Amino acid sequence: MKFFDTHAHIGLIHEDPIEQLIITQEAKQQGVDGILSICNNLHDFFQVYENLKTANNVYHAIGVSPSEVQNPGLDWENKIEQGLKLERVVAVGETGLDYFRKFGNKNSQVELFIRQLEIAQKHSLPVVIHNREAGKDILDILSNRIPDKGAILHCYSEDWDYAKRALDLNVYISFAGNVTYRNAKNLHDTARNMPLDRMLIESESPFMVPAQYRGKRNKPSFIHSTAEFLAGLRDIDQEECAQILRDNARSLFGLPS
Repeated sequence: MKFFDTHAHIGLIHEDPIEQLIITQEAKQQGVDGILSICNNLHDFFQVYENLKTANNVYHAIGVSPSEVQNPGLDWENKIEQGLKLERVVAVGETGLDYFRKFGNKNSQVELFIRQLEIAQKHSLPVVIHNREAGKDILDILSNRIPDKGAILHCYSEDWDYAKRALDLNVYISFAGNVTYRNAKNLHDTARNMPLDRMLIESESPFMVPAQYRGKRNKPSFIHSTAEFLAGLRDIDQEECAQILRDNARSLFGLPS
């Protein structure tokens, strides 16, 4: 089986560049032939990008997360523009809104989010969205500003009713290891009912480790466990499910299947 991990914080799994390469090669040996590397800030993006230049199974998103709203960096918009010229950069993000941590104020978060949606639209790229206790505002903003290439609601945490509203837009829903948790009934309901062609999986490593690996630090090579759980929810063959999820990701990011 082949897998595409649509959200991995490789730089947070391990700081050492050699260890980062080992992580990506280990994942490749486990069938993960595509990983979208995510960084919360631009300094980390350029550092991790340089560390993983030879990892041909790793693609990159560039953006500023809501956690960085008070200090996105000098000339951050131009730095995103520079990063988008690099090879294997296929998305903008992660961006979005986080009202749980109360980073800055809501208006500043919204402004940062909207500007990155505009950049994604300008460059015909999808956007990776972080949502924590900001679901209504995110859908309100996307209803008018979603990029033509679409958006990913990563590490989905809402319910099926919310998903139905999101799916009216050009939105993909990405499930992380927390979908495998016994008490995640809202996620089970969503994954069981949503269209398969709008579903993605991610490791969200080093966080959200699948139940099978509880107690360990998460990494992309564990993503098979999430794919297998989703196949069980949908009552379809595991290899077929993995293929659909992989094809969805590669199509969204404009990559050959």
